[in-house]
Amino acid sequence: MKFGIFIPQGWRKDLVGIDPAQHWGVMAGLARRADANGDWASIWVYDHLHTFPHPIEEACHEAWTLMGAFAGVTGRVRLGQMCTCIGYRNPAYLAKVAATVDVISEGRLEMGIGAGWYEHEWRAYGYGFPRDGERLAMLREGVDIMRQMWTTGYATLAGEHYQVDGAMGFPRPLQGTSVPGSRTNGIPMWVAGGGERKTLRIAAEYADYTNFSGMPEEFSHKSEVLAGHCRDIGRDVDEIVRSANFNVVIGRDEREVKARFDWIRAHYASAGLAEDQVDRIVRSFRNGPLVGTPEQILETLTDLRRRGMTYAITYFVEAAYDTSGIEVFEREVMPELVDHDQHSHLWARFVGR
Repeated sequence: MKFGIFIPQGWRKDLVGIDPAQHWGVMAGLARRADANGDWASIWVYDHLHTFPHPIEEACHEAWTLMGAFAGVTGRVRLGQMCTCIGYRNPAYLAKVAATVDVISEGRLEMGIGAGWYEHEWRAYGYGFPRDGERLAMLREGVDIMRQMWTTGYATLAGEHYQVDGAMGFPRPLQGTSVPGSRTNGIPMWVAGGGERKTLRIAAEYADYTNFSGMPEEFSHKSEVLAGHCRDIGRDVDEIVRSANFNVVIGRDEREVKARFDWIRAHYASAGLAEDQVDRIVRSFRNGPLVGTPEQILETLTDLRRRGMTYAITYFVEAAYDTSGIEVFEREVMPELVDHDQHSHLWARFVGR
């Protein structure tokens, strides 16, 4: 199993109380920390513009700006977004941005992409909010354009939502360009979302990785749906790595777990949220699959691995303030599951061997 970790950027109110002048220092420090620990395969941020679950006047740092910045302060970990919203940037432009970041990072970029869902920020930024089917059609056209630019250097599409005519994508990404005919030519594509009729169909056609629910039974069901789409188009589902995102609330014993929940409650209350809003947030953390002692979390991850989940993207809400939970996870959970061949595999993909 591979492991990624989210770097706090403010979207989930995870920089509240920290002087904005210190935000980059906190984020860069955590990125360097993960880079230095060889068991972390990747670092991640969210592609959002307003805080969640309620927009407030707190920082929410922009994902692709952070991609370039993280590329400059790390040298090993891979860099991802979970996930880039197709509606926020023209896909030909986005393909150009991503290729540039891939060059800056020397071939370490992951491309997370999805249809988008946070209606408040769509409308606030003037993007409207197309119905679900339209956003998914935008996603399909967008990933087609990006693949074209990364694999051939050019893209042309007369689509319903996007029209490009010979858009040039130079430099091309460093990744995959020496493997003619490979499905992974270009930057690895993560198609996020669990919509069964359309999103998972798009994933079957284009994705190198998927990302959907980490709740065990739901994960198994979505995996079966994905496999069905792959059969329909003649693709081996095992070509696609299945991942999930997890809120991790860990303690060495039940007392420490309770202390973490007490901190979560106090933290969100300090952000000015009403008591019922805080209750909902705490409940969402408590109901997640990776809550408890190292033994309990290890048992859940082992079960998910058996179901086919081989890449866990973890989120520690307290990371900007306290890394002790991360340390417990690194010391007592990851060594039991981590794929120690991950680094040679990733390097081989980069150099095209």
